[in-house]
Amino acid sequence: MTAPMIAAHSRRVLYGGDHMQFDERTLGDYRIYAGALEAPRGDGYIAAMIVQRVHGVTAPREAYRDESVACGHRWVSAEAAIAYAMNRAAEVIRQRSTLLAC
Repeated sequence: MTAPMIAAHSRRVLYGGDHMQFDERTLGDYRIYAGALEAPRGDGYIAAMIVQRVHGVTAPREAYRDESVACGHRWVSAEAAIAYAMNRAAEVIRQRSTLLAC
């Protein structure tokens, strides 16, 4: 059995300059929203993620949320923060972690 592919449907959005950027992808029954928020003192980016179950349910349901991935670690770039959040979300989904609410 092969691992499900992450669909390459991504969108990068900027709010208020470089303050927030996000990307979204589908992995199996789940939709991943990963974001990079500019750190309060401008010393890098904080990663955040939301995982929603979109297949096998009547309406999308939030299954997991982490608004400060890696305990608020600061990444040098928004791209690095988003990549880490995306990989962490995929890991949670692949492991069918007890962290998933649905």
